[in-house]
Amino acid sequence: MSKKTKIRVITLGLIQDKNRLFVSEGYDSVKHQSFYRPLGGGIEFGETSLEALKREFQEEVNADLTNIHYLGCVENIFIYNGEPGHEIIQLYRCNFSDHKFYELESLFFFEGKREVKALWVEIDQLISGELVLVPTKLLDFIVKLD
Repeated sequence: MSKKTKIRVITLGLIQDKNRLFVSEGYDSVKHQSFYRPLGGGIEFGETSLEALKREFQEEVNADLTNIHYLGCVENIFIYNGEPGHEIIQLYRCNFSDHKFYELESLFFFEGKREVKALWVEIDQLISGELVLVPTKLLDFIVKLD
């Protein structure tokens, strides 16, 4: 089975602090467009999506999670860097255990050899489309606070 025809099963954690969301920044070089998505990653064989979520946050930003609640499953069919992709996302709402993460502007981590920036973005910028959240279906799970 080629990589192009494989469905990837991942887990993502929505961490919201008032009207901000903690996301990683990505860039599509074909569309010349930055985008943002919650942190998380692939679920390994024999691992639950909850276990994978906790592991991914440890690996990526050395963070423990608390108040973890399952939100649902989102299917995402997309084009990234000109290549088709297909993901099944197990989505969770959660919080950082360590409050220091809420005081950060941004931090960097590595996914393989690629450096990735994680940061807090204003939810209003995601809702307005000024910043692109992927998949956009995740906007349905964000709690808008007035």
